[in-house]
Amino acid sequence: MVNPIPESVRKIWDEWNIRGVILFSLSLQTILILFAPLRKSTGNKLLISVIWSAYLLADWVAYFGVGLITQRAGDISDGPDHPSKQPAESNELLAFWAPFLLLHLGSPDTITAFALEDNELWPRYLFGFVFQVVAAVYIFLLTIPGNKLLIPTILIFIAGIIKYFERILALYLASVDEFRDSTLRELVKHYQKCDIVIKKDTDYLEVGCQYFKIFKGILVDLMSNFKRVNFVGPFFGDFSPEDALGIIEVELNLVYEVLYTKIQVTHSVLGITLRLICFGSVLAALSVFYFQVEKHGFIEFDVCVTYTLFLGAIALDIIAFSVLIFSDWTFCALRNDDNESRLGNFKNRIAAILQWFIIIKGSRWQHTHEGGEYEVLATPFLFRRWSGSVSGLSWIRLWVKAPPSRAQKVESSVHLACDKVNHHFGFAINGFIHNCGIYQIYQLLHIYKIIALLDFMIEKLVALFGLGDTMFQIRVKTSTSLEPLTKELWQFLFHEMKRKAQNANDPEVAIKRICSPTGDCTLQELDTNGDLTAFMKKMTATYRDFSIIESVIIWHVATELLYYTAEKVSNEKTCNAREFSKILSDYMLYLLQLKPTVLNSTASASKFRLRDTCIEASRFFEGKKLKPNPVKFACEKIMLEFNAWELMCSVLNDATKLANQLQKLEKDMKWELVSKVWVELLSYGASHGRPTAHAQQATNGGELISFVWLLLLHFDLVESKPF
Repeated sequence: MVNPIPESVRKIWDEWNIRGVILFSLSLQTILILFAPLRKSTGNKLLISVIWSAYLLADWVAYFGVGLITQRAGDISDGPDHPSKQPAESNELLAFWAPFLLLHLGSPDTITAFALEDNELWPRYLFGFVFQVVAAVYIFLLTIPGNKLLIPTILIFIAGIIKYFERILALYLASVDEFRDSTLRELVKHYQKCDIVIKKDTDYLEVGCQYFKIFKGILVDLMSNFKRVNFVGPFFGDFSPEDALGIIEVELNLVYEVLYTKIQVTHSVLGITLRLICFGSVLAALSVFYFQVEKHGFIEFDVCVTYTLFLGAIALDIIAFSVLIFSDWTFCALRNDDNESRLGNFKNRIAAILQWFIIIKGSRWQHTHEGGEYEVLATPFLFRRWSGSVSGLSWIRLWVKAPPSRAQKVESSVHLACDKVNHHFGFAINGFIHNCGIYQIYQLLHIYKIIALLDFMIEKLVALFGLGDTMFQIRVKTSTSLEPLTKELWQFLFHEMKRKAQNANDPEVAIKRICSPTGDCTLQELDTNGDLTAFMKKMTATYRDFSIIESVIIWHVATELLYYTAEKVSNEKTCNAREFSKILSDYMLYLLQLKPTVLNSTASASKFRLRDTCIEASRFFEGKKLKPNPVKFACEKIMLEFNAWELMCSVLNDATKLANQLQKLEKDMKWELVSKVWVELLSYGASHGRPTAHAQQATNGGELISFVWLLLLHFDLVESKPF
């Protein structure tokens, strides 16, 4: 039988497999330590996919490398019966690389878990740790007779065991049961001593670190709000909206560091001691290898690879140390209220120095280039604690297949340069197209009709093969927009929560006044004649189970119809309310469709409702054209004619009726009511999501709803639970 793999390929593989695997493993470690911290700063799917792939491949490649080295070491030990194809010295050097793979299996400090579920797998990593150490010891024992790399191998072996142990310990400390137990012990200590002091005039970084000590208990469902632990501090509304945003950024960033990195281990006395031993072992091994080991007989390329592994290990440790020093957790650990003792005073001085560097990560605002009407969050990408953006999904744009739009834009220098090029050369390009007859050829061949025919044929093929659901989900994901958070929107959210909290002496009353899945609380407050309230009660009664899913879609479609049919307003307050309504409306539909777990809703039900609404609109417009402005034309047509359709439990029909009811209100009152309804729906979704769902969002750039959830907690607007 003919061997499908040529002999030349097999020889190349046998000679270079270990070298290739070890360098690939080092490359994966470099990718992880450099790019893993960026996943809290962006939700970019490509970057997240690269990190996810590197995270999964890193362990597999290291395991595979240890296996190859074990096999090679076994061939060496078999003696003359199985002669090695490599010189003995070179094989010793290859075996010396096995402890470096243990270092790689320890993973960088910047990522120990890709998702929360990975922390629960610490027993599996412990099991793998035992077997990998046994394999490394086996390789080491086989090379002991006459091995001139004995001392460097022992030193790197010690460093590898320490690194791997750190990873397992970090996973164990971040697992649900252990994290809850350790948090409970800390909370009991704080409750007894009442040693958490929050001062209004201090920096947001320090305040956020103090609040985090309590927030950990909320994260693991030990309590429902910040009032369950004794602490001295002001009313959260006394902070400015900008400071409140910074405080919440710090709290969520600390959640990320605790649950997904080695921060808990490296900041302990044990962790610092182990890290010094580990780094010292690598430096000592490099010194011995460079000064004392005779390189004669080694393949020159293998020596270069060995130096690369040494320098890579040192560089990764230095980068990890830099990230560790300038983390929020370091400031939190060093900050000490005991100014009288020398140690406490020394820690505070170091914390004050670090604060000057960490402040770079604070929120920064800049005016948009288009008129400068709003200030948007524009913290430099590398220093962000979260993405600072609000995603959105527009139903009408999804249905008419229009590209997603953005209300606010922060243009980079590259975008501005492209705009200038387009401005200077755009007319010339257009003139060239017309002069060469390209436009006439386009019209003559009826290319637009061919495109329409192809689109029709694709739709029929999709229906024939039953791929409708899949294609619809692809359209949903490609129709999302990304909006930078505006200072005005955040101030609006903050002041609304503050107002709700101040208007109720009893927290239980405040909760009922802000959290409703239908917007009833806002309607009762602003609907003076009661028509809208009566309409909503009548409408919800027609549904068997009216939930946040139906409410979000109905209010979203109604907001779309109003936004695209009504003229823009000149009044600043009303204009802001109109834009806030649109942004929050798109954001809630985005959460409902792509991140339903944050709202504690069912994914299948929300997808069914949205697709059903699109089908209704397609039936209504069957045979009608949607040009030249499909979005505006469709909304106007639905507002005027769709009321005639009397369909039971029709979301589009109910949304159209709601839009017409809202249209009767004065322009100022209409947008004020709609914007506040969206704050209410956002608050309801935030308060009913599980804390772990918000913690998971920290690895994908974060979500605005998590900030709203923490606002509710700080204002004591979440239902209390027994402690």
